[in-house]
Amino acid sequence: MEKLEVLLARLKARQRELIMEAAELNIIPAAPTLRQIAELQNAIAAVLAVAAEEQ
Repeated sequence: MEKLEVLLARLKARQRELIMEAAELNIIPAAPTLRQIAELQNAIAAVLAVAAEEQ
């Protein structure tokens, strides 16, 4: 479970970095950045689902 928590923290941190960078630029992020944010969200959801199954 600890490994999942570490992975989840890394995914959330990277997603937050991308979102904060976009906020600093005060523009809509480019398509690749939006895609990466969305892919990270999917990965976060998957890790949460696996963690829930483990409990």
